Amino acid sequence: MKIKLLTTTILSFTFLSGFAQFFDESQTPLSVKWRQIEHGGFKIIYPATIEKDAQRMANTFARIYPTVGRSLTQQKTLIPVVLQNQGTTSNGFVQLAPKKSQFYTISPQQFDSQDWLNNLAVHELRHVAQFNKITGTTGFPFPEEVYFGYLGLSTPIWFLEGDAVSTETELTYAGRGRQPNWIMPFRASLLEGKNFSYSKSYFGSEKDVTAGYYQLGYLINSQLQKQYGPSIGNQILSDINQRPLRLYPFSQSLKKITGKNTNQYYLQTLQQLRKDWQQQDEQNKSINYPSLNQRSSYATSYHLPTALPNGDILCIKQSKSETPRFVIISPNKKEKLLLKIGYQEQPWFSYAENTIVWEEQREDPRYKQRSYNVICTYDLQTGKLNQLTHKTRLFAPSISANGKNLIAVNIDLSNHHNLVMLDLVTGKITDSIPNPANDQLQTPSLNADGSEIAWIAVNENGKSLWVKNNGKTTALISNTRQQISRPIFFNGKIAFNAHYSGIDNVYELDPANKKISALTASKYGAFNPSFSADGKTMLFNNYQLMGFEIAKTDIKPTDIPASGFVYYGMPTKKEDYVFESIPDSTFTSTKYSPLKHAFNFHSISPTSDDAVENVGLQLKSNDLLNTTSFYTGITYQSSLRRVEYSAGLSYRALYPVFNFTYRNRPRLANYRFQNTINQAQWREDYFGLTANLPLSFNSFNHRFSFVGETGTYYVNRHFNPIDASRLANTIAFPMTYRIGFNHQLRSAERDIAPRWAQVIDLKFQNLPFDKNLNGKLFAFESYFYFPGFAKNHTFLASFNYQQNSGTFASVNDIPTVYGYNQVAAKSLLKNSLLLNYRFPFLFPDLEIGSLAYIRNVRAGLFSHYENIGSDTNLSQPKTFGLEIKSDMNLLRYQPVADVGARLIFVNKIYNQNPIFELLFNYYF
Repeated sequence: MKIKLLTTTILSFTFLSGFAQFFDESQTPLSVKWRQIEHGGFKIIYPATIEKDAQRMANTFARIYPTVGRSLTQQKTLIPVVLQNQGTTSNGFVQLAPKKSQFYTISPQQFDSQDWLNNLAVHELRHVAQFNKITGTTGFPFPEEVYFGYLGLSTPIWFLEGDAVSTETELTYAGRGRQPNWIMPFRASLLEGKNFSYSKSYFGSEKDVTAGYYQLGYLINSQLQKQYGPSIGNQILSDINQRPLRLYPFSQSLKKITGKNTNQYYLQTLQQLRKDWQQQDEQNKSINYPSLNQRSSYATSYHLPTALPNGDILCIKQSKSETPRFVIISPNKKEKLLLKIGYQEQPWFSYAENTIVWEEQREDPRYKQRSYNVICTYDLQTGKLNQLTHKTRLFAPSISANGKNLIAVNIDLSNHHNLVMLDLVTGKITDSIPNPANDQLQTPSLNADGSEIAWIAVNENGKSLWVKNNGKTTALISNTRQQISRPIFFNGKIAFNAHYSGIDNVYELDPANKKISALTASKYGAFNPSFSADGKTMLFNNYQLMGFEIAKTDIKPTDIPASGFVYYGMPTKKEDYVFESIPDSTFTSTKYSPLKHAFNFHSISPTSDDAVENVGLQLKSNDLLNTTSFYTGITYQSSLRRVEYSAGLSYRALYPVFNFTYRNRPRLANYRFQNTINQAQWREDYFGLTANLPLSFNSFNHRFSFVGETGTYYVNRHFNPIDASRLANTIAFPMTYRIGFNHQLRSAERDIAPRWAQVIDLKFQNLPFDKNLNGKLFAFESYFYFPGFAKNHTFLASFNYQQNSGTFASVNDIPTVYGYNQVAAKSLLKNSLLLNYRFPFLFPDLEIGSLAYIRNVRAGLFSHYENIGSDTNLSQPKTFGLEIKSDMNLLRYQPVADVGARLIFVNKIYNQNPIFELLFNYYF
């Protein structure tokens, strides 16, 4: 039996304000000129182009942090904050190892009714206060990675995120806790009778729509504050710190204070939510709208339904088992795939006169902190697909009904917003509408002939709906906290989304008298209206249990119903509103040199290998801009009872990435001398240097990557006199070369491997500078993925070849058959052909108490060949068999454990019993 056990001593988590993803280690281009401001415990590092925002945040951070951290008894802090403006993703996070916060300054197109950076400031500074509360602001030297591990083990991410959302809602007049659509999936599942387990609500599902741990955390945290007061979070975290060495420390501390553990309190919260939401539903008098799309047994959404002239419906389809795509739905609900699309932060497109216009994100080939938002078009008549703009930062493109005019939001590198008109043929900007107040602009639209424009503007006072007609600009709705979005012209009026009733619905506004009327009365939420040519009917998204469905209604305006919104957060007191009186000081700004700050030591961390035979400590350094990393450490090798010393440096600021490694290590080997087997034990100094160029880019739903790498090393061996006379004392600069190519289509959530991809890797090693040694190694690897017989099934064919000689004669540098190490070889490895068929077949969402939450069950069949043409042929695989694997969360921790077993049968000529392997891995 072979057990593959991958262990770790540090569990690291990240906490993001926008999306559930981990912070990255990517770089910005060398052309970015960095500056810094230090004030009030914050060191703000930022590109020179956003000086105004940096000065504003310097005033903001110092003023609001004492209020943000007050309920956790945190009044002061020391932390660097990096403002990133090169990308087109809106996000933010706080981390340790190294300690910093990072703000992505570009605002999203569909967000809150307040300034984006202000929202980030409250949310992320609450995370700073949490970190300081749990780990302290100071400690023994270089503790951050250990602290980060402790934080991840002690406190569930839902509590940290929910507490931050509660804070952003309580201390401002906006916040996600005041948005009905933000908790809409949770509400729908409860009112539809779905009593999801605690683990399913926390960790998600590959079958159903679950709210997410932000929403889960906000609702539980709000219930805790209502029941036990605003200091309950501080009490729980203080108790965790007093008794840290326990299994499930958060749950035990919660039970000590409330009498209920996490699962019990979750169930109590569900009971209260169900009661409140049922009462709200009775008051709202909603309408049941029939669905115009096929209903699925797993989460599927049809976004932005738009009627085509022939009566079909065009929309963007997203599901757990398929990547985003344009589909056309006929009146009998049959679907036709039009084309698959690339990454969008939110689903978005506009249609007129056989032309579809939408936005997609494009990444920089090398510097991943830089990305672009481009506009794409598709002609339904000719089938022509076109990327209209390149290296732009354009959002929410909208085309006029006559198909002649195109408008979008442009956000430049100084974070200034403008509405721009574009040429539909060349993509060039033809006109720009001034925005002197630099409000954050969202989702513009044009009337039928392009003579009128409507858009949403956002600032700290709220959202406003503006129109421009005949050169005159008018605010039809001013500074509201309603979540208004996506204004659309029809019948001389403007339709838009808002939540006046406490549930998101579609409303209309008459510009003549500014009267607002309701057009829908959805039970859970109605969005994204589009209108028939005669203006008598409307298509829209009607949210249901499995996602956004397509519905249709006649245009029958009604009065705005009374609000029945259920707000769970603490009330916002006027004296606690954190942006009431932000100073407007100007601070000294100085140049920030990444090279001068290359070394930033933060952690002394334990290390071990997979078998836990080699254990040690490493001192680590990472600079704040992800350009330089360094480590030095000591490792005890238990098998040799000797100590290894090592150091490594990686420099990633330039176009190629350079890595330098030094190791002073013990070695042991057997060698033949005069027909006698001898054993040598020695120490050696190893110096290694590599340079690689990782390039990748995306185009629509395709992703391409290339890598070129070269490296060398020098080894100086310290033998005893006898071994020194028999063995080579040095290995002088063998050269390694590698070229790789990868292409794959975008994968769906349920895909366990790419369904269409090609990977080719070429390697070559030789010894051009060593006169005492000779040898060469050439290795070729290839992986070709094909769609299987059903959705999310994948077939892999991997052919690999190597040719080696001299010093490299015993090196295996290509993938081997399953069970390779347990089967005696009949000859040296020359090639391998690996055939694998993998597929998911069960999505149980099964909670086994607090021990495990099983997300899926997958199976695989394999047939592996070795040395085709000599040892085996295509009718006789060397090994074959099957495997069963499952993704699960163990002990209610965030990392996903990949657990399984593999049964390997061996070709008869090897006289080998079947091999059984237990498999374990994990990922974040």
